[in-house]
Amino acid sequence: MSAKPSFSEAFRYWLKLGFISFGGPTGQISMMHKELVDRKQWISDNHFLQALNFCMLLPGPEAQQLATYIGWLLHGTKGGAAAGALFVLPSVFILLGLSWLYAAMGAVPAVAAFMYGLKPAVVAIVAEAVLRIARKSLKNWFFIVIAAVSFIGIYELSVPFPIIVLSAAAVGFIAKQIAPRLFGGTETTHSDAQTLIGGLAAQIRDTGWRPAVRTAAIWLAVWAAPLSAVVIWKGQSIFSRLGILFSKAAMVTFGGAYAVLAYVGQETVWHFGWLRPQQMMDALALAETTPGPLIMVNQFVGYLAAYQNPGDLNPATAGAIGGLLTTWVTFAPSFLMIFLLAPYIEVLRKNALLATALASVTAAIVGVVLNLGVTFTSNALFQDAGGLDWYALAASIVIFVGLQRWSWPMVPVIIGSALMGFLWKTFL
Repeated sequence: MSAKPSFSEAFRYWLKLGFISFGGPTGQISMMHKELVDRKQWISDNHFLQALNFCMLLPGPEAQQLATYIGWLLHGTKGGAAAGALFVLPSVFILLGLSWLYAAMGAVPAVAAFMYGLKPAVVAIVAEAVLRIARKSLKNWFFIVIAAVSFIGIYELSVPFPIIVLSAAAVGFIAKQIAPRLFGGTETTHSDAQTLIGGLAAQIRDTGWRPAVRTAAIWLAVWAAPLSAVVIWKGQSIFSRLGILFSKAAMVTFGGAYAVLAYVGQETVWHFGWLRPQQMMDALALAETTPGPLIMVNQFVGYLAAYQNPGDLNPATAGAIGGLLTTWVTFAPSFLMIFLLAPYIEVLRKNALLATALASVTAAIVGVVLNLGVTFTSNALFQDAGGLDWYALAASIVIFVGLQRWSWPMVPVIIGSALMGFLWKTFL
């Protein structure tokens, strides 16, 4: 390994990363690995993978959490806060501008034509995501059953997303102890609840409990401060509802941005009625074309929800407050979890029982994202009068095949799909 970088050197790298981090979590993680492990050698390959495994255990955006964790390793809390914030900051301002343009000009025929062109790309992207997650997580019939029950629960019975997540974790937790051979093991000596609790207790004895309490208090206050401010200012309003909704989403959305989108769509479209299904599709498309975590889709949703329900505020002002508040409560929990749980990383990462519970959650995510795909496909392919949109169907198939067979890059796919839709609507 090379010498530890100065804080200013690391700061410049994290700022640069925030502007070039396209490609979703896989591309972002690969980018960090190539730069930080291979080229700069600021962290060893083993340490990088260990940090990644830890971040994948947590709800929320694993790439942003990984940047935060590595920044913490290099320069403590100051380094972690800088890395995590700079990873997100450029996309905050880019999406703020795009959100305003979309909300203010969405009814203009040219803009509507571009938005129409995005629908097939979103259908193909979500279908590709379902297959990608399924290949990794549905390892045997047990996980397939969990995915199927999850899909039926959310699609047919409208079971809330948090209940699906917690139920899947509980089922996996119990099944690992009752039938360990189902998961490739023959005994539970190293993966039962006592091992987990005992290991955590040992870590607390070694590190003391006061630092953990202080860290939790500070970051809980950081998380709650803006939400408390808008409650004092506006009482029960669109802002307080957005803050509470996305705070919950930040804590239960294992499985990446598509899981977040499924939960947020269930709440904002079908429960609260703040957005239409088409607007959720546009949110995903816009988030795919900007740098930073894909979970930044939340900011667009928060902006649009507040813009369309501004109360006594100017719509653009309400949208900006709603979008920024949503972003704050989406990412603040990630800082809390990294800074609080890092001392216990080995205990959490190596416990087989916990890993199985989280594998069950990932399997449930397949069903949840499949529900998202069915909803988006129905909205994209069938017109208001009930007829099939043949252009959208053909374009969705072409894009899906391109993503699967030739690994087409996401940003050119989104831009190309929007342009083709514009040409189709305008000239054909």
